[in-house]
Amino acid sequence: MSNNQRIAVIGLGSMGGAMASTLHRAGWDVTGFDPSEAARLAAAETGISTTAELNDLAGIPYVVLSLPSAKIVEATVPTLLSVIGTIAIVDTTTSEPGTSKAMAALAESKGAAFVDAPVSGGRDGAATGTLSAFVGASDTAVVAAQPVLDALTGGKYAHIGGPGSGNVVKLLNNVLAAANLVSVGEALGVAKAYGIDPAVAADSISNASGGSKVSAAMYPAWVFSGTHNSGFSLGLMARDAALAIDMARQVGEQPDLLAAAADQWQAALTALGPAADFTEIARTVAPSVTPAGAPNTTHAA
Repeated sequence: MSNNQRIAVIGLGSMGGAMASTLHRAGWDVTGFDPSEAARLAAAETGISTTAELNDLAGIPYVVLSLPSAKIVEATVPTLLSVIGTIAIVDTTTSEPGTSKAMAALAESKGAAFVDAPVSGGRDGAATGTLSAFVGASDTAVVAAQPVLDALTGGKYAHIGGPGSGNVVKLLNNVLAAANLVSVGEALGVAKAYGIDPAVAADSISNASGGSKVSAAMYPAWVFSGTHNSGFSLGLMARDAALAIDMARQVGEQPDLLAAAADQWQAALTALGPAADFTEIARTVAPSVTPAGAPNTTHAA
């Protein structure tokens, strides 16, 4: 295997760990890093080499970032670029446009490429190499990162525009999903109050103009069952919704409807805590449609 097939995955949580496994199965020479020993051990059990020192990965040809926040991206990238040799850094973090623009400029100054490529598709998509990605970068940077993007998405990525544009569209995607999770829940709560089975209502709506992935897949899989085990946390969705509203206001936009939905996510965060599954938003906006019930009730057996 050529040296250029070496890749680091920084952040071995639910998404990063699954992406590392996908790259490993595809023949990449993967080394993973995470400050959590438990995360490193879990990755090692799948055959992935790991390190407890970020400095060990400076100058490695390819890098995938899967990190909790833009601030951690800003702290990580300079270390990776401190040694010559990096070809492309693909940042799958739901980060911020300003951070990606700054990191792209830094990478270019070091002869490397930085691509903001926040992803959609959850842990299942990460584990099967079928994620979709919102890509922001120069044309040259996208070409440099293409082998990694193809491995993670099967070629299913959209080059939105220049650095930071992938972050913009991903945050808009997430706040739209957040608003839809609220609105579908409220609508199905009304159906339940009229004595209509929410699952029947959701199925009917999903085949009409009001339907969405939320009504067709998320509520049937995770809400009506009461399992709420999508693998994506309520804390992260509340964060993304808030970031989207902040981003909009930075350019003078006032998305009142989306802001109202984002506020409901903050209320759910207070009631349920950041570790709750993001589908548990139903427990605050439509508790009658999930066996889990309202936050102050005992889960149904």
